Amino acid sequence: MPAKKGKRNYRREYDTYHKKPTQKKRRAQRNTARRKMVRAGAVRKGSKKDVHHVNRNTADNRRSNLRVTTRRANRSYRRK
Repeated sequence: MPAKKGKRNYRREYDTYHKKPTQKKRRAQRNTARRKMVRAGAVRKGSKKDVHHVNRNTADNRRSNLRVTTRRANRSYRRK
């Protein structure tokens, strides 16, 4: 039987991780990549697709480094 966890504390999660300037910058870079692909017509808002950075560098938003993938595929790629 799996161990029970307490309720997820979103406030603490934001304060300890998502609030940091480096995370805000990375999130902005991911959003920029998404907007770029929407403008290019490669993906649509609400299409349930992810924009994948081929070289895993979210700061590199060149069109040649971006690819549209399924959520499942993009989230299964190995992390560094």
